[in-house]
Amino acid sequence: MENYKALVVRENSEGKFVKQIETVSREFLPENDILIKVAYAGLNYKDALSAKGNKGVTRKYPHTPGVDASGIIEESNTDDLPVGMKVIVTSYDLGMNTKGGFAEYISVPAEWVVPLPESMSLKDAMVMGTAAYTAALALHKMELCGQHPDMGEIVVTGASGGVGSMAIAILRKAGYRIIASSGKQEHYTWLRQLGAKKCINRDEVSDESGKPLLSPAWAGAIDTVGGNTLATLLKRCGRNGSVAACGLVSSSELHTTVFPFILNGVNLLGVDSAETPRNIRMKIWERLAGDLRPENLESMELIVPLEKIPSYMDEILEGETVGRVVADLSI
Repeated sequence: MENYKALVVRENSEGKFVKQIETVSREFLPENDILIKVAYAGLNYKDALSAKGNKGVTRKYPHTPGVDASGIIEESNTDDLPVGMKVIVTSYDLGMNTKGGFAEYISVPAEWVVPLPESMSLKDAMVMGTAAYTAALALHKMELCGQHPDMGEIVVTGASGGVGSMAIAILRKAGYRIIASSGKQEHYTWLRQLGAKKCINRDEVSDESGKPLLSPAWAGAIDTVGGNTLATLLKRCGRNGSVAACGLVSSSELHTTVFPFILNGVNLLGVDSAETPRNIRMKIWERLAGDLRPENLESMELIVPLEKIPSYMDEILEGETVGRVVADLSI
């Protein structure tokens, strides 16, 4: 491979960041253990931030975003990841400061690569992507702390987004009753189709009373919002329930007291999907291919050519996308 097609973000002379599809040389890629021909790449909020020039995500440009990719190994210096193997790469530094998945090829360290589970397709891996992986990891950590369906309902905040919608589908598969919290009432029918038993406005998960504890209203939560929403989830969580924090759409700050923890035994769990140890990462992907596989992936996917990704990056920043946008590198 001498040249390949990629979405490239460049900073122009005016300090503006411009994204376009280009043909670039092999030298544009870093030298790493594994060269993968990309089949599909999923769009995430972080990709749009990178394309916008957010230096907290990507320090140096020109750059190719894309924190999720699936494909087939073309070159390898590692025996357990042979040429021809179908694989998944998500998180770590892919698409941040390492050239990402919105390209025909990626070059990555071997420890980032996960073999594709036998019962999963390359496309479905990217429809799920980091969003489903994060949601499944959140549930995995909750279960380790004793969470189970008999305890009661689980709230999912930011339910219309990628992680939120995947969390609903995964929790449904695991047998939980789900309350979906979203500010987008026009999506409530879709959220119920995914598995939500009840949909509530996000204002109902934002307490302004200042009280340190409130009457329990749910048994646990997966939160993508942060801020006062996360504080409210904690103070209204039932005894020994778990609240998994995996986002900060509203705020990165958390103002709470110790009372939910020392009086109700509530667990606040941090979900770091970017740097999960490889053995746990492989276990989560196997579960996504098995007992946690969403039953309604088709209703969550929008498959588009690479050329359409720049416009969807703009939409995801405005909160206008629903479900998962996935680039098919073959079209």
